[in-house]
Amino acid sequence: MTTEATPADLGLVEQARRLREGLTTSTALVRASVERVEATRTTLNAFRCVRADDALAEAAEADRRLAAGERAPLLGVPVAVKDDTDVAGLPTRFGCSGDIAPARADGEAVRRLRAAGAVVVGKTNTCELGQWPFTEGPAFGATRNPWNPGHTPGGSSGGSAAAVAAGLVPAALGSDGAGSIRIPAAWTHLVGIKPQRGRVSVHPYDDCFEGLTVNGPLARTVADAALLLDAAAGPHPRDRHRPPALDASAAARRDPGRLRVALAWRPPFTAAPAPLHPGIRRAVGSLAEALARLGHTVEEARPRYGLIGLGFLPRATAGIAAYADRHPDPALLDPRTRGATRVGHLLGGRALRAARARERHQHRRVGALFASYDVVLTPTTAAPPPRVGAFDGMSGRRTDLAMAAACPYAWPWNVLGWPAVNVPAGFTGGGLPVGAQLLGPSGGEARLISLAAQLEDALRWYEHRPPAPPPRPS
Repeated sequence: MTTEATPADLGLVEQARRLREGLTTSTALVRASVERVEATRTTLNAFRCVRADDALAEAAEADRRLAAGERAPLLGVPVAVKDDTDVAGLPTRFGCSGDIAPARADGEAVRRLRAAGAVVVGKTNTCELGQWPFTEGPAFGATRNPWNPGHTPGGSSGGSAAAVAAGLVPAALGSDGAGSIRIPAAWTHLVGIKPQRGRVSVHPYDDCFEGLTVNGPLARTVADAALLLDAAAGPHPRDRHRPPALDASAAARRDPGRLRVALAWRPPFTAAPAPLHPGIRRAVGSLAEALARLGHTVEEARPRYGLIGLGFLPRATAGIAAYADRHPDPALLDPRTRGATRVGHLLGGRALRAARARERHQHRRVGALFASYDVVLTPTTAAPPPRVGAFDGMSGRRTDLAMAAACPYAWPWNVLGWPAVNVPAGFTGGGLPVGAQLLGPSGGEARLISLAAQLEDALRWYEHRPPAPPPRPS
């Protein structure tokens, strides 16, 4: 990057470096971020709320700290967080309508980002209770894809993905309960890391969505995603899941060595056919060829998923019910949400306990593949990003079937609690981004991050940027 690059061109690592070296100020970076957010509010609509005044005040304080010689990994850098994460003084609406009380304290992940010096400029849009791979709803409208505003950026971390892809912030925190980081990362040409369960705390929410949901970063580059992951990672004292410490940034600088990669085209069984879009097959196949050129052994293989969906449905619907039950006016929720809540209540007893107990068997069954392979490569989605409004008016069942057909690959790794990384795989003939997943066993983030960084160095996907955001209508 040259010194003439605009803030929208700069990633997280580069912004942090320039701040340390006195080449820019936090005030300049945060002001530019807030201005871009406001300029795209009625076009991309990535943010539910913006902390403009507070963020600028925090930026001024960061500049004073920097001038005094203080250093922290993200001191003065603007970031965003998804609106399922508590930020003190702001409501955690999680895509819902209604009068939601402000959070009294930061969630643990936000507390750690602030401790690293980051300036949270606002909270990004998400679909209602994070259920769907699109970011739309009556509470806030539709969030749109910077690559083509007629299409969704995905979900449920669609606001975070749109914000990063459009250069509104250099990186953002999302969450992933069934692919909700990886799907929007794939559909907006980003790196998205779903960490090992417990890597980034979900406190004050305990074992979020019955262990399915984790927090993680979206960014343009592996190094940027790794830096945000390092800043946000770590347990709250009451967290039950505590994986060993990880230095993601160091992993992004390491050669992964020669690996055995299983290319898995077939998704687990779902209730709907999930044909793979030919453009995605070509893109993921090309990425597999790139891995082979880098010296890795790539072979087609099939994970033994079994009926892993039996471990997903009770946990997912129980998680929706737990959030819906806390809403001050459940009548305001989408009818599909209310339907999922009823199912969650029905399955919240013996079926839920059986689903949780089944996880250990699923670890053994799916994990058997890692006796022969180091990494699994799959498409992230079976379809490119749908058009905005494609799911409008659907019943709960039709929405579920449409989701299963478009996104059948990501959710098993949430059942397992294991790490995954989406990497950009290219574009369809119509210019829509698509992605591929690198999947690993328990505690395998470092290898996945190293492999993703090696691929990035070869393919240089970060050089491709979406068009400038459309101007605000007059």
